[in-house]
Amino acid sequence: MICHDVTRFSDFDIYLFKEGTHTKLYEKFGAHIMQYQGETGVYFAVWAPHAKYVSVVGDFNGYNATAHPLKKREDGSGIWEGFSTDAKIGQTYKYHIITPYDTTLLKADPYAFHAEKPPKSASRIWSLQGYGWKDSQWMQRRAKTNIHESPMNIYEVHLGSWRRRDDGSYLSYTEAAKELAQYLVKLGYTHVELLPITEYPFKGSWGYQVSGYYAPTARYGTPQEFMEFVDIMHSHGIGVILDWVPSHFVTDGHGLIAFDGTALYEYEDPKKGYHPEWKSAVFDYGKNEVRAFLISSAHFWLEKYHIDGIRVDAVASMLYLDYGRKEGEWEPNIYGGNENLEAISFLKQLNESCYGTFEGITMIAEESTAFPGVTKPVYAGGLGFGYKWNMGWMHDTLKYFKTDPLFRKYHHNQITFSMWYAYDENFILPLSHDEVVHMKGSLINKMPGDINQKLANLRALFGYMLAHPGKKLLFMGGEFAQFKEWDFDGELQWELLDDPKHKALQKMLQDLNTLYKTTPALYRWDEKREGFIWLNEKDWERSVLSFARVAKDETIVVVCNFADTQYENYILPVPKSGKYKEIFNSQHSKYLGWDHYPVRVLQSKPMQCCGFENSLTITLPALSVIYLQLIS
Repeated sequence: MICHDVTRFSDFDIYLFKEGTHTKLYEKFGAHIMQYQGETGVYFAVWAPHAKYVSVVGDFNGYNATAHPLKKREDGSGIWEGFSTDAKIGQTYKYHIITPYDTTLLKADPYAFHAEKPPKSASRIWSLQGYGWKDSQWMQRRAKTNIHESPMNIYEVHLGSWRRRDDGSYLSYTEAAKELAQYLVKLGYTHVELLPITEYPFKGSWGYQVSGYYAPTARYGTPQEFMEFVDIMHSHGIGVILDWVPSHFVTDGHGLIAFDGTALYEYEDPKKGYHPEWKSAVFDYGKNEVRAFLISSAHFWLEKYHIDGIRVDAVASMLYLDYGRKEGEWEPNIYGGNENLEAISFLKQLNESCYGTFEGITMIAEESTAFPGVTKPVYAGGLGFGYKWNMGWMHDTLKYFKTDPLFRKYHHNQITFSMWYAYDENFILPLSHDEVVHMKGSLINKMPGDINQKLANLRALFGYMLAHPGKKLLFMGGEFAQFKEWDFDGELQWELLDDPKHKALQKMLQDLNTLYKTTPALYRWDEKREGFIWLNEKDWERSVLSFARVAKDETIVVVCNFADTQYENYILPVPKSGKYKEIFNSQHSKYLGWDHYPVRVLQSKPMQCCGFENSLTITLPALSVIYLQLIS
């Protein structure tokens, strides 16, 4: 039985939907269990304005296309809806659509809360009720925290390949959370960033080819289990960042592509609506209903799943009409430029809406160009993100560390250049999944030398990264020097931790992360120029650089020797006179480095160097990074 007298839409909802400003469409569209005239059933609503006929088919009617037809609203919204007492929670369903061209489509629900486990593709009737959140203290604390003056050290994770069960099957959301939360606390991380868990058909896409923008993938469990994942993280003091993909979507037939037989969610012109590099469809950001669909998705994860931050993937591909396209494959905008003005407007609306609604969240852009003002407020002409990935730092730093130490002196500018633009945006320094796939090699295998030199270089890289202005991100496996490139279809090489050398690297990163979290000079003034002082950035011939990180009355001096040579009696300028105590040494023997000196406590002397009145005399081990704290 199907009833057409039921609706969840008010006139105001329709107005906001058409205007592109509705932010809670997940309360209206999709499949909702509700009561009508004393009977429990399921209300269905789908947007298909060009369809000739729409019905809902599923387990409850044997996928009969005529049993449960929906009715099109008469207000020009293009919404089809209906209420059935036959449908039950947990049953699968799709929309049967007859297009304007009399072809038939079977589509998953764009607003479904749950789906079949891939490779099956039907949506599943589900309720998000019934989970009792226990994170009220976390949410209250988050609302009061200024993340820009707080430590932010992110561990990037692909849930399907972090760990697996003994039989090779996936851990559930709950199983993964229990192990992962303890691991992150032990290693001193503040946040976990999940590669996309929004439902996706092809596991080889790692989640970046999305089919369900409102459903956590069924590979790892139910929506309530993902809620528990977030809750467990919060109970351990770990924030959760979700990788979210509004830049493009999968072209599988059951998804959003040509949803009602026309280019509904995507641009009609393939020069804008098809991404040749990724072979995926591009959202039509100029269509109000599409903007509302995407912004409601972001709100959905922030509200229903208590997500703490959203990392927007591939922002550069949204900003530029010629991204990934050759000459003749794109059309300029109305002003003759290559910017996608509609996407720019959408991103501003997205950030204003999310920041204006949810306290203490973080919006992050994965943006790889020099587009100005990515993290400036919208009112100041920016896009309104909180942070931007610093891809320039990542590329230059890895290129430098790949270079044999003998020749690094000729590439010194690669390691110092980032400070020229470090305060142009609010940056996150990423060593992400993209750097350990597609024949790029693992982090440890990017490093030159024998195994001891490789590990020393990697320790130095982490020491330099944690001291450089900007929040931090490291992809899983890097923390213990996984040898293999990341394999999404396996698990990390945990057996390497039986090797003392790999265990020592993990221990060093644990100590370094803890030091970072507890040392305000290393994070509080990340976005203020006065939080960083070059001491000597010009010692290129010895591949040494030194700087200070400061915050109020705290001063940390950092000296990096990236040469494979030990320097005795090195003159190190310092910003203030006094005693300096070594608080970190990447080459300490406890990390199986080759520095066997006791912890240094050095008194500065009135000795001019590099424009500073006081200096220290210190021995710099080869391939080392040392932190010295002013203690008096």
